[in-house]
Amino acid sequence: MIKNNIENRKGKDIIKIENLNKWFKDVHAVNDLTLSVKEGELFAFLGVNGAGKSTTISIICNTLKKDSGSVYVCDIDTNTDSDDIKRSIGVVFQSSVLDKSLSVRENLRHRASLYGIFDKEFEDRLNYLSQILDFKPFINRQVGKLSGGQRRKIDIARAIIHSPKILILDEPTTGLDPQTRITMWNVINELRQKNGMTVFLTTHYMEEASDADYVVIIDSGKIVAEGTPHALKNNFAKDYITIYGIDESQVKSLGLSYENVNDGYRISIENTTIVTQLIIKNPDLFTDYEVVKGKMDDVFLNVTGKKLTGDN
Repeated sequence: MIKNNIENRKGKDIIKIENLNKWFKDVHAVNDLTLSVKEGELFAFLGVNGAGKSTTISIICNTLKKDSGSVYVCDIDTNTDSDDIKRSIGVVFQSSVLDKSLSVRENLRHRASLYGIFDKEFEDRLNYLSQILDFKPFINRQVGKLSGGQRRKIDIARAIIHSPKILILDEPTTGLDPQTRITMWNVINELRQKNGMTVFLTTHYMEEASDADYVVIIDSGKIVAEGTPHALKNNFAKDYITIYGIDESQVKSLGLSYENVNDGYRISIENTTIVTQLIIKNPDLFTDYEVVKGKMDDVFLNVTGKKLTGDN
């Protein structure tokens, strides 16, 4: 396992997993997994399909029994207090779990009733959620008649109707239009700021992972790398500088490997410190250029040897 210790994490553990194991016959789906999620964090849990992410989430939610190890949620052992843990967690699943035959209001009323939220308390909560998620225009519409983006908004409302401490997002934005994705993240960020809600995210969109406070990459049930996005990029992804307005003989004079791109030349570099040195030494060449930081897609590929896609 590759672990980054450059930036220390602060705060209390709201999820703590130690030496977690789960087998499905001869498949070791979760292999001696140890990780922690801090209160208020946006925590990204990355891996290809079949890496063990959904199995781990099911164990955290206490809907699947582990074979060995320990899992604590809000300081509660998942072996003992499942109801308290379920009240602390809201989940947005990959596939919608709404009843398509019921209206938006009916779906959310039923969900709220499971947490003892009725009458005025429910109406107040529904009104608040319909405002921030912008679903008032179709609040009485049958869920089966909603678009995918509209349904996703209701999935999120369902997950947070009881004001959970932890929101688990299992690939929540796959297939969503850009506007719905923006709305979803605006709401989640607002809840994090106002309520200190912790977000546990799995995603195939690396720009979402780039915004996380901490990232764990899992492969074949094991952690293969972890750290802040910035530190992971520094360790596992090269930066690029693209120079415009010069000819090939000039870029060759730098003595670095390069490739032709539209209207310029792109040079792969180890880090941005090297860029600074290049510019100081060659000011005449660097009059029109851009520097691009290594991306989380590159981190994932370099760590696992696999591309992270949304394909099932």
